[in-house]
Amino acid sequence: MKRLVRLMMLAAGSRGRQFFAALRASVVGSVAQAAAYGVLIGLINELAQPEVDRTAAWSWFAAFGALYAVEAVCRLSELRFHYEEWARVMSDLRLGLGEKLRAMPLRDLEQRAAGDLGALVGGNVATASMGASQVAFLFVQAAVVPVVLVGVLLVVDWRIGLVLLVTLPAAVPFVRRIQRRSGEGLRLVNTTDAETASRIVEYVQGLPVLRATGQAGPSSKRLEHALKRQTHVMSDTQKSLTLPSIVATTAMQVAIVAAVAVGASLVLKADMSAPLLVALTVAAVKLAEPLANVASMIAVFDLADASLERIAEVMDSEPLPVGDPEARLDRFDIEFRDVTFHYHAAAAEPVLNDASFRSPARSLTALVGPSGSGKTTISRLITRYADPESGAVLIGGRNLRDVDPKEIYRSVAVVFQDVYLFDDTIRANIAMARPDASDAEVEAAARAANVHGFVTRLPHGYETRVGEIGGALSGGERQRISIARAILKDAPIVLLDEPTAALDSESEVAVQEAIDALVADKTVLVIAHRLSTVVRADQILVVDDGRIVERGGHDELLQSGGRYADMWKAQTGVRRWKVNSASA
Repeated sequence: MKRLVRLMMLAAGSRGRQFFAALRASVVGSVAQAAAYGVLIGLINELAQPEVDRTAAWSWFAAFGALYAVEAVCRLSELRFHYEEWARVMSDLRLGLGEKLRAMPLRDLEQRAAGDLGALVGGNVATASMGASQVAFLFVQAAVVPVVLVGVLLVVDWRIGLVLLVTLPAAVPFVRRIQRRSGEGLRLVNTTDAETASRIVEYVQGLPVLRATGQAGPSSKRLEHALKRQTHVMSDTQKSLTLPSIVATTAMQVAIVAAVAVGASLVLKADMSAPLLVALTVAAVKLAEPLANVASMIAVFDLADASLERIAEVMDSEPLPVGDPEARLDRFDIEFRDVTFHYHAAAAEPVLNDASFRSPARSLTALVGPSGSGKTTISRLITRYADPESGAVLIGGRNLRDVDPKEIYRSVAVVFQDVYLFDDTIRANIAMARPDASDAEVEAAARAANVHGFVTRLPHGYETRVGEIGGALSGGERQRISIARAILKDAPIVLLDEPTAALDSESEVAVQEAIDALVADKTVLVIAHRLSTVVRADQILVVDDGRIVERGGHDELLQSGGRYADMWKAQTGVRRWKVNSASA
């Protein structure tokens, strides 16, 4: 019972008071229901007498009706909570999850698949809330009604009551076995459901690639494996619950048969009237009925409990600590001081190892180096994606450990190589940076980012929907919209993660012009693979194996003859080879 109350209080959240009021009503209603059967026994016994006492009979009947009226009022209170409050409970729980996910460090959030989070916020919340609310009231009935009825039967005829009191506990070991098996099995079901949801999202998003590689339909092994595993786990769990459930139900039926047998022998000895035996049998059946439903209730309860465990895992997650919640950024130079960082605690080698540099305010710093060297990690730590294990990341002289991530994001605009647009209008996607921006401000940002030209050629202009992840637009158009978003935000720090790497020449020119409008008079950090795009940078940092191995201007690094010079020669050599091949 304690576990059920803990489960329900976690689910009910701020509406715990209303839940307990409905739970108390359920207890009173269950006592009234059981007492009504006791009164019914008295009424039948009185009507079976050779000379019926009309006053006594009507008194029994009045008590019977009053008890059922009390039960009806209590059940109405249960239903009111279920239909009026529980929808709000689900909404509150989802909003609470949203707050936690928003505050969760991005490193932790990225470890969760989109399908898993969808199953959590959608299915798990519904299962935990609706399932637990229904089970709570059914569980009260299953616990209260049998206890009160056994007491009534012991008072009416101690022999029948004693038989039931001795035989019914025989079902307890099987009920406990059901509880253990269902708890283990349904947690595994929840896990496989989340895995399958992730594979379905992956399948839908990757369908063009799967078709191109012949992996769609029955050939999609990853999805097929997840679906087969889900079916296998659900089947095994159901099988493991079936036999104990049948045995528990049989034990309860045997208890009723034993009680009827004892009663029949008493009737044959004239120690009990036949009508009284009928009434006692009806009460015994009613006593066993909620107990027989315990097996199915346990399965639903454990499914809700398993869902709440997954919810609690997120709700218990800790956001990044903030040393000074009132801290504000008023200067915008960037500094790394001896930063060491691992993505995973178990990783043998750090992604960044004792990295130090300073990017002055209103300067352009370029990060170059091979893939996997740590460039993107540097840009992520500037947005407090996570805190480094040692060292410090500072903006304006403030250690980011002391600054609320919300304040950091107000001061930083990010343009990624892989643009994510929401399935909404072009206007809405740009205005996301400043929801209070006027249409004129949105259009001005769009003009600066070279968006306005192609938008005016669309049938619905700025009201054109971009499709899921911006799929209705080209790569260059999506990139320019993301830059327009950053221009509208007008943050003093701009992070660019190779925004032109995947574009054709024409789109690259348009996007580069948009970037020039974005970075004017800002502190800019750009990750570059094409070295020709950063020759005018104030500072170039060469990153290799998590360390900053060279730093300086373009000419200075070329003259040093180090890693940057080798990279420059390799890239310009490739370009000349292409030109000579074309001439030949």
